[in-house]
Amino acid sequence: MKKLLLIRHAKATHQPGYVDFERPLTNKGFTQCETITARLIKNHIKPQLLVASPALRTLSTANVFSQELGLAPATLYQDIYDASESTLLKVIYNLPDEHDFIALVGHNPGISQVLYALSNEPKEMPTCAIALIEFAADSWMELHEGSGKLTLFDSPKED
Repeated sequence: MKKLLLIRHAKATHQPGYVDFERPLTNKGFTQCETITARLIKNHIKPQLLVASPALRTLSTANVFSQELGLAPATLYQDIYDASESTLLKVIYNLPDEHDFIALVGHNPGISQVLYALSNEPKEMPTCAIALIEFAADSWMELHEGSGKLTLFDSPKED
């Protein structure tokens, strides 16, 4: 069985002066990460590997997740940045089979589109939302559209 935890990056700044790739997380973004990682810990959900876009906001999100969950730093995949659904699916299909539970930190709209493609669940992923999809598969290459079951969807609640 393979499990994929989709994570949309936390809230990032929209202040002028930053190119998109270098937009940092806001204080709210860091708080969102802490909220979601606490819920993962409480529910004993811990991926074996984190993969992420190298953009600052996704890398920062991944860093908080890896620190809080006690994981190795994220493996960076340039293809995740600004990826279309088809590009993200190619990344997922080529994940290392020695890991059965992988978390992918990415961007919208691609992350929401992949959630729908793999699970047939039409959900929009707000900042720092997570979606856990389980597959009856032994290899990431066996996944296909609609083959997964969404078993958890969560996002930080607004105060």
